[in-house]
Amino acid sequence: MRSVSAVVLTYNRRDLVEDCLRAIGAQSHPVDRIVVIDNGSTDGTADMLARNWSDKIELHILPKNLGAAGGFNAGIRMAYRSQADAIWVMDDDVMPDPDALERLIDADALLRARHLDPPFVISTARTPGGIVTNVPDIDLARNSLSYQNWPELLEHCLVPVRRATFVSILLPRATLDEFGLPIASMFIWGEDTEYTARITRERAGYLVGNSRAVHVRQLDGKLDIRTETNPTRIGYHYYFLRNQAYNVRHYQSAGAFIRHLFRQAKIAGKLLLTGQFRKAKIVATGTMSGIIFRPTIEAADAPIDTSGWQSFMMMTEQIITTAAA
Repeated sequence: MRSVSAVVLTYNRRDLVEDCLRAIGAQSHPVDRIVVIDNGSTDGTADMLARNWSDKIELHILPKNLGAAGGFNAGIRMAYRSQADAIWVMDDDVMPDPDALERLIDADALLRARHLDPPFVISTARTPGGIVTNVPDIDLARNSLSYQNWPELLEHCLVPVRRATFVSILLPRATLDEFGLPIASMFIWGEDTEYTARITRERAGYLVGNSRAVHVRQLDGKLDIRTETNPTRIGYHYYFLRNQAYNVRHYQSAGAFIRHLFRQAKIAGKLLLTGQFRKAKIVATGTMSGIIFRPTIEAADAPIDTSGWQSFMMMTEQIITTAAA
């Protein structure tokens, strides 16, 4: 693996994104480029990055918030254009350990030496308090003796996984060539589930136990509209429920999809009975939208509309500033 570009997506997190960039800059295996997508921040994050970091990063400031899905789509696309051999993806609240990237690269090399060609390798994530979080789904494929095969590489701190997140995930260029980009129209919550499910249909990715990152999340735990109190985040659950229904329909069995619909109907009914009408409507409309949702999957080299973007491109020693018309 000759070159690695890091992709960091940020939105209204001035302090956190600087901590993230410092952690990336302190890696024992240096990255060749850091692509930062500012997703329409309104708190001065973009100005701070342009002022303090433009000699160290490739910064793209979007005119509006495209959601995590649109932001990651844009960032991975820009990193792909840099001809990187691999793209290391994370949010601005991910703090990789100093050897996190080195461990991912070593794991990828070991797996390829065994002709496994993983579509991704990913760090083990913990909360600031040390609790394991963002846990991928273990691949339960069986070996020739009909036993689950996931312990095969435990001695190397490697576990095969399927669904995962974008928390310190290393994507080989070949994965993007074969499977394209995350779905931008998913907007938020579920685009990483869809993408990692898509790219692991034929072969598993790998969780790397000795590659570690801290995920400083706004709220710990799984998303659940029933316990959500933030009005803005409650609205975002429409996208989560739509994307969740799409993912179950697209990547699981028909029976699993029917059971999912019944569960969501039950949740909506209970919310109605307790007078939580807005939440009940979001559960119903989001889930129903997932039944008819037909998003487009773009190739990694597909054209992108950069109208309104401001880009600070690091070229050798010189910074070139561009603003798309």
